[in-house]
Amino acid sequence: RTLSNAATHRRHRRLMSIMKVNSATLLKMSLAFGLGAVANALVIRSGGLRRALPSASRRPASTTTRMAAIEYSLPDQPARFAKQKAEGDQRALNIDSVYEPGFLKGKRVLVTGANRGLGLAMAKELAAQGAVLITACRSASAELEALGAQQILGIDVTDDKCMGKFGEELDAPVDIVINNAGYFYGPVEQVTADSCNFDEEMKMIDICAVGPLRITNALYKAGKLGEGSKVAMITSQGGSITWRDVQNGDEGGDYGHHMSKAAANMMSKLLAQELKGKGIMVSILHPGFNKTEMTKKYEHIWEIEGAVDPSVGAKRVMHEISLMSLDNTGTFINCEDGLPIPW
Repeated sequence: RTLSNAATHRRHRRLMSIMKVNSATLLKMSLAFGLGAVANALVIRSGGLRRALPSASRRPASTTTRMAAIEYSLPDQPARFAKQKAEGDQRALNIDSVYEPGFLKGKRVLVTGANRGLGLAMAKELAAQGAVLITACRSASAELEALGAQQILGIDVTDDKCMGKFGEELDAPVDIVINNAGYFYGPVEQVTADSCNFDEEMKMIDICAVGPLRITNALYKAGKLGEGSKVAMITSQGGSITWRDVQNGDEGGDYGHHMSKAAANMMSKLLAQELKGKGIMVSILHPGFNKTEMTKKYEHIWEIEGAVDPSVGAKRVMHEISLMSLDNTGTFINCEDGLPIPW
């Protein structure tokens, strides 16, 4: 990156005359200064706290040191769970030790995909904590009705035409939106096995990445999101490109799933940037490994990888929502341990 201001150029010219540095060295110096500015915008996640990196006036000795200050969650899930047990990590092993649900009482919370699995567990947790529960689903649910939820029906996250229902049926803005609706195509996709299903891939991308944007766009357009609102995007560690080297190894495959989650993460990051100026927060959350019908085909590794009951997963998500702020908007967090996941 080239440094542009006149003072910096004059300083570089003086350094060149004194130190007799060549152009290659000057480029390295410029890159170091440029990377430092970028790194100072990063957010550290440590335990239950998120805090901004030090300003340029307190710049650490090197970019390498600064980047190393970020503690990421581990990509190897069995190793991650084993480490948590060995260290007695209560944040990961006992969410009730840190979770304070009082912030939910009286809050208007909209949940998509709330009729089963983790979505239903979150709806139950919200109702139990005194939140005003609103759900958006295709069809009515007796379980959601029993929870006292306002059900906005006929919502298909892939259909632009039904998005107007939010403006019509919500009589006030919402405090929290949990975009949880998703879709997972079961069969393994591989080029070498001639098993790619391109229609299913596009369906996953539409539901998992474009769908949450449709919902959020409709709510904002209808005036149902305002300053202080929180938008939680339930995505997946499967959207981390960095983690593919560990979690996929040399196998690759499952194109639709991973592409849809990576696209959802990008969408969420861009949305966080756009809405920050409006005082609206966006979090990108991997909910953890939950024992649901969607993950039942992995039942044989549930205990090895630390899968939990959806009621626990719901509390983990709510805990992370409680920590959302404009300072940490747009971060990608593993709800299992509260640590960031690399893109």
